[in-house]
Amino acid sequence: MKNRVEFELLGQKYAIRSDATPEYVRRLVAHVEKTIKQIKAEGGPQDPQKLAVLAAFYITDELFRSRDASRQTEGAAAERVGALLELLEKTARPSS
Repeated sequence: MKNRVEFELLGQKYAIRSDATPEYVRRLVAHVEKTIKQIKAEGGPQDPQKLAVLAAFYITDELFRSRDASRQTEGAAAERVGALLELLEKTARPSS
């Protein structure tokens, strides 16, 4: 069952249906609002459409940076596990 969530953003009212909980959707809206306030504080445009587009770019940048950091962490962890397995194999080999 989809939840219907109503919210206002940049003076416009929206209603969406989502599998996510209303609380989660409101957290998303709050993040978008925070990003828009940040852009305004940095002297960004006042036009709502331009603000929305810039907010989309900022949030997409956050997503991409987070994904890149996650991949780097996963790669480093895989390298460490490989090194540990190699060490264990050397240690576990019976002496001849």
